[in-house]
Amino acid sequence: MKILISLSMVAVFFFAEVIQAQNIKGIATYKTQRKFDVQMDSTQMDDAMQAQIKAMMRKQFEKEYTLEFTKDESLYKEVEKLGAPNTGNSFVQVEIVGEGGNGAYYKNLADNKFINQTESFSRVFLINDTISKREWKLGKETKNIGNYTCFKATSTYERTVYGFMNVNDDADKETTEEEKMETVTITAWYTPQIPVKNGPSIYDGLPGLILEVNDGQQTMLCSKVVLNPEKGIQIKKPKEGQKVTQVKYDQLMEKKMKEMEEQFHGDGRRGGDQIEIRIGG
Repeated sequence: MKILISLSMVAVFFFAEVIQAQNIKGIATYKTQRKFDVQMDSTQMDDAMQAQIKAMMRKQFEKEYTLEFTKDESLYKEVEKLGAPNTGNSFVQVEIVGEGGNGAYYKNLADNKFINQTESFSRVFLINDTISKREWKLGKETKNIGNYTCFKATSTYERTVYGFMNVNDDADKETTEEEKMETVTITAWYTPQIPVKNGPSIYDGLPGLILEVNDGQQTMLCSKVVLNPEKGIQIKKPKEGQKVTQVKYDQLMEKKMKEMEEQFHGDGRRGGDQIEIRIGG
């Protein structure tokens, strides 16, 4: 009799967790930071201007996002902020090429589809495509993020990096691009206490909400989670923008980057996000 009662209790708790996972919804807030290493020509700008540009870039990379989520759907978008007042002394503009502003990233895990609304080169795109399955390696290492116990997971992928090399010994001679591959490791921390297979931006597929991600360049860290908010949530698909597939969008960005390289006489570097600095507006 005791064994039957125990089994019944286990079944009750199991089905209660399943129901909770089906009905769960919430809003998670993330703050992002990005590393950058920019070499500036000291003959073109003094130390004060270099410091100003680096401070502006650091601020540009620090953003806040919200992730509204249910068991199957999510919407990741940047929190809008009021711009700083123009004092008339800001004549340096920093633009991160490839990082859309004021966009939204929608995912439907049940349908395995995503919609990425992003702005690039003053054009709004609506990327509709299939979610790529990421191979995660689950680890045993744990740490606390807020009140949640998180487990470590890692994933790797290969990306192309472009550099430049001299075709002759003379450094003044023509240079050509050198292409090589590098391995990127992504480290994520997820919590089974929030049983949804979702996370910020493009990240998902773990047995719990992802609260932190680091890809070596950018860190996304959850600062607050509100489960089952009183006002509820309404996840709406982004609809505005030029509809393209991920492949088509990548081709358009590649073409645009080549045009920029030609415009600036091949002084740029490709691979990852590109940074354009304009002086004088």
